[in-house]
Amino acid sequence: MSVIQTPTTTPSEERKKVTIRLVQAMKTRHERISMLTAYDYPSALLIDQAGMDIILVGDSLGMVVLGYENTLPVSMDEMIHHCKAVARGAKYALLVGDMPFLSYQVSTVEAVRNAGRFLQEGGMNAIKLEGGGERAETIRAIVNAGIPVMGHLGLTPQSVHQMGGYRPQGRDAEAAYKLVEDAQILQEAGCFSLVLESIPGRLAELVSHRLEIPTIGIGAGAGCDGQVLVTHDLLGIFERFTPKFVKRYANLAGEMRQAFSDFIADVRANTFPGVEHTVEMNDDEWQSLEERLTQGNSSFIIHDDALR
Repeated sequence: MSVIQTPTTTPSEERKKVTIRLVQAMKTRHERISMLTAYDYPSALLIDQAGMDIILVGDSLGMVVLGYENTLPVSMDEMIHHCKAVARGAKYALLVGDMPFLSYQVSTVEAVRNAGRFLQEGGMNAIKLEGGGERAETIRAIVNAGIPVMGHLGLTPQSVHQMGGYRPQGRDAEAAYKLVEDAQILQEAGCFSLVLESIPGRLAELVSHRLEIPTIGIGAGAGCDGQVLVTHDLLGIFERFTPKFVKRYANLAGEMRQAFSDFIADVRANTFPGVEHTVEMNDDEWQSLEERLTQGNSSFIIHDDALR
């Protein structure tokens, strides 16, 4: 019987690729699952090196990277573009691509085709989509095509207008009951895990205990099998708004602004670049250049003072 290794921050040569099977086994062993978003090569590389279990290329990139008002304008081509960059940087984490608005709602055939692009073109290992029981048929079709699916319940950002804003979900008995039902339906449809966003902590814990598949919480308390945050929130880079459930582990926006200001000041004071940042030329080669330029034309004589 084979033994499934838990991903750790051991040197890269010892670390194993995180798989669907491994993530599901972590729930069985009561090991918490870590997930962060990434949208580019350098971020994916660093997150992967830190030992992250799952990297999500979220459609949140529309807001934190592309500057859209919400996630709705994000296109398939934009998602695939960023997935490719992340796949070039992350070699060990399980990679999940977020299906954007209208890429899976129009028809099952189109949903399967778009989901396949994430694996075939984007280098992802799985996809994520939003919605409850109404997505069961679509999920079954995608899973039957050999594409692993992560579900998403609670606050589903692509339904922001229908929900009347970014509001916590499942706070009354009727809504909570439907969420529990939807979670069971998504598991039966073939989801390998579920994201639970912005729902009461004890509801998320109840769902997590009832399901055999792992749950990943964001604003859903500590009772989930794992946790996810948007990396730009975690690092304090995205300042337009900060959800209540976000814990900032750094304030890089302030540090970045200061670095940019310091650069501007150095350029204006002509203190950058210094000698240590400048490529030098051998004196003999410089003299040879002067001789070639001035042969027969004294106007080409190079004076060092004129270059300062």
